[in-house]
Amino acid sequence: MQRYTRTAMLLHWLIAVLIIGAFTLGVIMTDIPGFSPTKLKYYSWHKWAGVTVLGLAALRLLWRLAHPAPAYPVSMKTWEKAAAHHLHLLLYMLMFAVPVSGYLYTLAAGVPVVYFGVLPLPVFMDADPALKPVLKAVHYWLTMGMAALVAAHVGAALKHAIINRDGVMRRMLP
Repeated sequence: MQRYTRTAMLLHWLIAVLIIGAFTLGVIMTDIPGFSPTKLKYYSWHKWAGVTVLGLAALRLLWRLAHPAPAYPVSMKTWEKAAAHHLHLLLYMLMFAVPVSGYLYTLAAGVPVVYFGVLPLPVFMDADPALKPVLKAVHYWLTMGMAALVAAHVGAALKHAIINRDGVMRRMLP
């Protein structure tokens, strides 16, 4: 059985944990009423996770271009292979689009992003009260789309592990 490289596995699982963490923080922080130190701390952590996902996604894409994914088992139907390919493509796109939309939303809100409280990220646009709600909605819906695709990805992996028992999931397990 062909497997992903150790680097691909490491990047996959790091990004997965960060995405789940950022999503969880996003849900929690937006439910905190008003403005508090805890809410501010969660927003900072959420942004740091997003910036980290963006950087790791870039590394992962470069790695994937140089190290193609292992072939699917011959037992997989053509439509399953096509669905898996398109799901992965959409997930890669969202690993970039979600953090970028969050970053743009933050800038439109007039709030700089300071990575880990130390490294100020570029501010290339002024605060824009008219654009802020649009970017907030874009970030929200891209995030919900990613959540749905992650659920489909996990569901498909479990199907291959439990029902098909074809080794597809084991390719990404350390």
